[in-house]
Amino acid sequence: MPNAKQLRSDAMAVLRACLEAADPEVAVRSRMHLRGNVLEVIPDVEIDLSQFDRIFVVGAGKGTAPMARAVENILGDRLQGGVICVKYGHGLPLARVECFEGGHPIPDHDGEAAAQSMAGLLKGLDSRDLVISCISGGGSALLPGVPENIALEEKQELTDTAKSRAIYSL
Repeated sequence: MPNAKQLRSDAMAVLRACLEAADPEVAVRSRMHLRGNVLEVIPDVEIDLSQFDRIFVVGAGKGTAPMARAVENILGDRLQGGVICVKYGHGLPLARVECFEGGHPIPDHDGEAAAQSMAGLLKGLDSRDLVISCISGGGSALLPGVPENIALEEKQELTDTAKSRAIYSL
């Protein structure tokens, strides 16, 4: 029968394995591979990169920066750039992708600036451009692209009201 020390050691090993498996960067690296000019995305997507002139990354969410870093590492010089937005404190230095930080769960002006930057990037693309989207939890707050007839402050108030009335069940 294992002793308490062995049980604790085993439990910590299981916890470390779970955290690594849930790591956004590890997840992307395990599912996306470059084979010559073909980008394989497991389970069954193959993209012939020779069909595209430029490749960009866009995205939002708390885990998006490590995802974008994985895409940068996989594609290297093939990646032209991109725009992502993450929660304050979750940004990473990226070589090709511009990383904004914004408010979560309450959207803010920094997230709005990220949404505008992303819209500007996407506006100039055509069918010879490939866009890879990295989305994780929190994206809706981090990219508060609101219609012109709605002020960001109204979305903030609505989000705050909904958050304060939320009922969580297990």
